[in-house]
Amino acid sequence: MQTTIRHSVSFTGVGLHSGQPARLTIRPASADHGIWFCRTDVIGCDPLIPARWDVAEHSPLCTKLVNKDGVSLSTVEHVMAALAGTGIHNALIEIDGPEVPILDGSAAQFVRGIVKQGVRLLAEPLYAIEVLKPVFVQKGDATASLSPADSLRIDFEIDFVDAAIGHQQKTLHMANGTFVRELCDSRTFCRASDVEMMRENGLALGGTMENAVVVDGDEVLSPGGLRHTDEPVRHKMLDALGDLALAGAPILGLYRGYKAGHTLTNMLLRALFADPTAYRIVDCDAACVARLPGTGLHVSDLAAVA
Repeated sequence: MQTTIRHSVSFTGVGLHSGQPARLTIRPASADHGIWFCRTDVIGCDPLIPARWDVAEHSPLCTKLVNKDGVSLSTVEHVMAALAGTGIHNALIEIDGPEVPILDGSAAQFVRGIVKQGVRLLAEPLYAIEVLKPVFVQKGDATASLSPADSLRIDFEIDFVDAAIGHQQKTLHMANGTFVRELCDSRTFCRASDVEMMRENGLALGGTMENAVVVDGDEVLSPGGLRHTDEPVRHKMLDALGDLALAGAPILGLYRGYKAGHTLTNMLLRALFADPTAYRIVDCDAACVARLPGTGLHVSDLAAVA
């Protein structure tokens, strides 16, 4: 069955890149509504933006959605990951600014808010996207692929010269609260050498040592250090789940990313949907639902979350 959040929940903070304050509220929605954003500060044009792969535009360091009237919303990946990871299929997300608040740089606060309000089951059937054959995209030395699997699995690999990050690789089966336990508190990260360059280009204006992991060589500059020894690759997996959630339905397949980012994952979805032989829409029976992200999630899964 499809789901929605049981009660509305709100979050307030600044955007990582814009530095602008915004209030975001996740509201319940009916079956087959899907996930939509509504810019409540917009007047004179369509404020509604679908959380969908085909309205995503290339934007440095985040996922940006733009509707037919040119109304946009940036940095949607963390809240999308939280919705997917807690098994929410339908929601209306109201926001009064151009960028989703970064909060602590992870999806943990979104997850806590959703789990606290609870999930409501809807009577209508749930559909999923089953990957039927391998799909592969590449940009430079970065690659991303989807291949057949009976549930969503994410395999990610990164390789940085900074010793504080270095080479990291992790694979997770995303069912039964895995996202909440393993990924949701992992924060966005950057190199100290990139911070000044980003700010000169109008990015990371809302970034602080409290909402991002900043590294310099073998040193972690952010207070308290890392939440996990492999926090960077975990955050890349968090981002991947949020970007894959723009498919519009849960994906049954193995995602592999090597140095991949938001643009490459969106390119992958575009390649998947451009080939009708690469996927099919399936009606989820009870066994299929049991393998989806968010199914089996319990409030106790939050115990280890920062």
